Amino acid sequence: AVESTQSTGLSPFGLSTLIVGFDYDGSAHLFQTDPSGTYHEWKANAIGRSGKTVREFLEKHYTEEIAASDEACIKLTVRALLEVVQSGGKNIELAVMRKGQALEILDTKTVEKLVEETEKERDAEAEAKKKAAGKS
Repeated sequence: AVESTQSTGLSPFGLSTLIVGFDYDGSAHLFQTDPSGTYHEWKANAIGRSGKTVREFLEKHYTEEIAASDEACIKLTVRALLEVVQSGGKNIELAVMRKGQALEILDTKTVEKLVEETEKERDAEAEAKKKAAGKS
């Protein structure tokens, strides 16, 4: 088994990564690398199990206005993850990068509060849509 992974051009495992950073002018950049070694720049992305579902949600709901606001951006992230995570905040970990600051990993209480707020907003939107549909 070792022989087949040691020939030129082959790697034993596939690995995708998301890399985020900032240019000198402060603009943020998000790159995804894939197992072939290629990379792509994104405005928002997700990888891993159910990554496609999350990515499709982000493509549908991401706007430059959301990206300009920390709070809105974090809430969009939570909404996207809730599309595929069953048990609320218990299975969500969030890290936030800001220019000139260390990576901030949000604590469990903060994440659970965000999940609760996001679920309430989502339920209110669904209720409003039901009422609007009932009036037509």
